[in-house]
Amino acid sequence: MSAMFTDEQVMIRDMAQKFARDQLLPHSDAWDRDSHFPVDVIKSAAELGFAGIYVKDDVGGSGLTRTDAALIFEQLAYGDVSTAAFISIHNMASWMIDTFGSDALRQEWVPRLTSMELIASYCLTEPGAGSDAASLKTRAVKDGDAYVITGTKQFISGAGVSDVYVLMARTSDDGAKGVSAFIIEKGTPGLSFGANERKMGWKSQPTAQVILDGVRVPAANRIGEEGHGFKFAMAGLDGGRLNIAACALGGAQLALDKAVEYAKERMQFGKALAEFQSMQFKLADMETELQAARVMLYEAAGRLDGKTPDATRWCAMAKRFVTDTAFKVANDALQVHGGYGYLADYGVERIVRDLRVHQILEGTNEIMRVIISRDMLKG
Repeated sequence: MSAMFTDEQVMIRDMAQKFARDQLLPHSDAWDRDSHFPVDVIKSAAELGFAGIYVKDDVGGSGLTRTDAALIFEQLAYGDVSTAAFISIHNMASWMIDTFGSDALRQEWVPRLTSMELIASYCLTEPGAGSDAASLKTRAVKDGDAYVITGTKQFISGAGVSDVYVLMARTSDDGAKGVSAFIIEKGTPGLSFGANERKMGWKSQPTAQVILDGVRVPAANRIGEEGHGFKFAMAGLDGGRLNIAACALGGAQLALDKAVEYAKERMQFGKALAEFQSMQFKLADMETELQAARVMLYEAAGRLDGKTPDATRWCAMAKRFVTDTAFKVANDALQVHGGYGYLADYGVERIVRDLRVHQILEGTNEIMRVIISRDMLKG
């Protein structure tokens, strides 16, 4: 794929690859086993500019493209899917403040996010508002120079550990137009967190409810105009879908690499698995499918960078196709390993568990089909 990228992009990719293989991959199994959130390692990613990838440089961002981001997240996820995905979430929060906040808000918060002095979580989903995000019920009531926010957010990565929460709350009953975005600091009175969820995968990052009981937030912490929060949230989804697809791709590539090595080493019936034509065909299909997913991902990223009219459709197609393909390839890699694939020692079952949620995040793959078909049929 190097022919598709500039020399600078190849350098960025290689830098992310080195960080992933040195700082993430050697520890990924232990982090998963112990449900350890490697905050120190995550913060070290900021030294490479990975905490503000597509944030403007006047507030410490790297000012890179969405294609650059996909290259970075694919490589980071090769080291550890769960940790890479959290870094993506932090980037989404930083990007939202940078893109839609006032200059005063940007200058106050974003430099501390791009340096990872502070780490951030993104709070949209609620117990009763998943795919139908516009139906959220968390409410922010204006009270003088502040808002009083009450409600509950669900499935929040980093909840309880993150320093900053970029949160969507309802400021009026006008549907999607009644949602506003706020910055809330950890430690604010009335802000608390549920128990860490017991999850199938993504165990190297905490996931919990964010509970707001009369949390008083300065009006100056509102991002953009009142009522524009849902529009901001939706604007970030195209890039978020590419990031989550890139993370799936990186994890699946590691699973495929493990499968190839295992097939060459494992002896059955007097010869290596790789000598059986059925195994050769399986590996060939896995490689072909993963490369097709990679081409689609970077085509979609290029369209998003180019702001083409069909960029949203392509981002939805890429998210759907890449995450489905990546999960299938990882699952096939487990099958190549036979019974050993089911054991934690080989690292493949962790990848399968981690990648399963990528078919749900940033809009389920069923919702991706809705977005794609609507765009096809409009007009």
